[in-house]
Amino acid sequence: MAQNLVEQTTDKIIEYIKNNNIQPGEKLPNEYILSTDLDVGRSTFREAIRILISRNILEVRQGSGTYVSDKEGRSTDPFGLTMIRDKTKMISDFYDMRYVLEPEVASLAAIHATDEQINEINLLSKEIEQSFSAGNDDHVELDIKFHSLIAKASDNMAYSYILPIINTSISLFNKNYTDEDAKKFTVKIHREICRAIEERNPLSAHDAMLVHMSNNRIAFKRLIKK
Repeated sequence: MAQNLVEQTTDKIIEYIKNNNIQPGEKLPNEYILSTDLDVGRSTFREAIRILISRNILEVRQGSGTYVSDKEGRSTDPFGLTMIRDKTKMISDFYDMRYVLEPEVASLAAIHATDEQINEINLLSKEIEQSFSAGNDDHVELDIKFHSLIAKASDNMAYSYILPIINTSISLFNKNYTDEDAKKFTVKIHREICRAIEERNPLSAHDAMLVHMSNNRIAFKRLIKK
């Protein structure tokens, strides 16, 4: 019975977030206000919050409060990719999938991206270039953010749910198989992708991303032969 009450409370909190249009990254009211508003006990409320944190719906920022998570309930590893042993084959298979999907994602981003998203995509591209020049590994996380933001800018909700797969692919490739030639081409093609999205040219965005995916597949196959 107690567990049912906790689950009911998690549902109430989710409905509260939806009804009040609280966006990812925004803060919830404090525990006393929200538990009173939802008419639930403090201990039940706290347990419900813990469950929602474990589901990546909420996150706690120490000293600040409870926020709606940017992960929006998505698992960071929904398909158990962490346990894959043959990472070489997995990266190859990822590129087969990304070759089909990401050009269409870029095309939609050229149509639907907001001005703010376009500015951020351009900024991330420049930060990746700076990371390459500095010789550090910041480009791995920045590249994940770059492709994630393009997917978000596509305004297609389904694409956001395959982001963990794309992100894992980027991380595996960039950490293990990137060489200087691949980095130089990445800089060039990222600029082309950014330009096409900024110019609201879906065909050019599609083609630039297609070339990006194709070149990465070729670079990967070249590197694993060494």
